[in-house]
Amino acid sequence: MGKKIHIVDTTLRDGSHAVAHSFTPGQVSAIASGLDSCGLEYIEFSHGDGIAGSTYNFGFSKYDEMDLLREAANAIKNAKLTVLLIPGIGTVEDLDLAKECGAKVVRVATHVTEADISMQHIKAAKDLGMIACGFLMMVHMAPVETIVEQAKLMESYGADYINIADSAGYMLPGDVKSAVDALVSNLTVPVGFHAHDNLSFAVANSLAAVESGATYIDATLRGLGAGAGNAQLEVIAGVLQREGYDTGLDFYPLMDLAEQVLEPIMVRPQIINTASLMLGYAGVYSSFLLHVYKAGEKFGLEPRDILVELGRRRMVGGQEDMIIDVAYKLSQDRGLA
Repeated sequence: MGKKIHIVDTTLRDGSHAVAHSFTPGQVSAIASGLDSCGLEYIEFSHGDGIAGSTYNFGFSKYDEMDLLREAANAIKNAKLTVLLIPGIGTVEDLDLAKECGAKVVRVATHVTEADISMQHIKAAKDLGMIACGFLMMVHMAPVETIVEQAKLMESYGADYINIADSAGYMLPGDVKSAVDALVSNLTVPVGFHAHDNLSFAVANSLAAVESGATYIDATLRGLGAGAGNAQLEVIAGVLQREGYDTGLDFYPLMDLAEQVLEPIMVRPQIINTASLMLGYAGVYSSFLLHVYKAGEKFGLEPRDILVELGRRRMVGGQEDMIIDVAYKLSQDRGLA
């Protein structure tokens, strides 16, 4: 048996972006149960922007998040139910409630240069007896030295592993290799990687991460996720199996779950269309996509132009409210407002 790779499924979290946060209790139960039976170790559920993300800025969830978390917990027999928490959106009180609802793992996510705001939440998770992961987003926006520095901060707060995210789908395999190599060399805790497919490199980048020493990889059924989606779970399972890695996943049933349970509820195929390609090209946060389309329609603008301007301004996750401001300014400059 080859080296063990831990797969974190985030269909019910990152995938929430792609269905406008509309998962129903029945869908959550069916997906979580199916993933559990296929051998997933970690199943992440929350609003796409983390627990307590159901707001005007980020989009309201159709159903109460904690009720859905309980549904997932009841459906899971072996996997560890996981939540994402972005400080400033989710609070320690939200984390307490998530723990009561069945969450065993929390991934505390910050922008790549803001690890210091994760300390309170990581320490609170450890006090609750939870597994805590430090999750650095938009890592393409910082040099490798800064990524390592920020990761070491999270490690010092008690993070059990560090996950880096190519949130814009901007990175190429060489970029991933450089970052993961540096982290593996400088940390004492395991390293993970979260890919987006905006430039069609999600699976290749995930494989590059594994080959560089990452032992945690994020993926979603059918690649469901923000922008062009995430690394596709069924593909990751097949690729890593062919390469001799041990994921513990049951490959055929995983494909069946994607085809029979997940695919029928998808709003659209998870493809690299023009807008998601522009996310990767401009280096813009993948969950901005639906917000940008709405702003483009409202102000009569080409969404690609808004994305390029957001990239130029180096907008990051949590600044979704600025999309309207940017679109309004562009429309004024062009005499449309």
